[in-house]
Amino acid sequence: MPRDELSRVFAALADPTRRDLVARLSNGDATVGELAAPYDVSIQAVSKHLKVLEEAGLVSRGRDAQRRPVHLEAEVFNLMTKWIERYQRQAEERFRRLDQLLDRMAEQQPDRTNRQEAS
Repeated sequence: MPRDELSRVFAALADPTRRDLVARLSNGDATVGELAAPYDVSIQAVSKHLKVLEEAGLVSRGRDAQRRPVHLEAEVFNLMTKWIERYQRQAEERFRRLDQLLDRMAEQQPDRTNRQEAS
């Protein structure tokens, strides 16, 4: 398992079942049994998925009397968002420069057409 936090988070979210669990937890806390209900797998299998999410810091398990709700730790998404935004800004800057280049080329295009007609 990767050591850095961001790698652990992305590795945990690489599995579609875990992504679905995270999506369902975004609506509110739920028990392992509630989370396992829609799947055709055992509670133990869902618990293993939750353990991976917990090790990545995406979820935590609490205790509420007899219930043990699983809670989504939304702060971890800030780490992912910052990482993605950094590369998004870089991509947007490249697209901005490309747009400027294409605009300059389009401005020069009529000059070429006029020169060809004059010949």
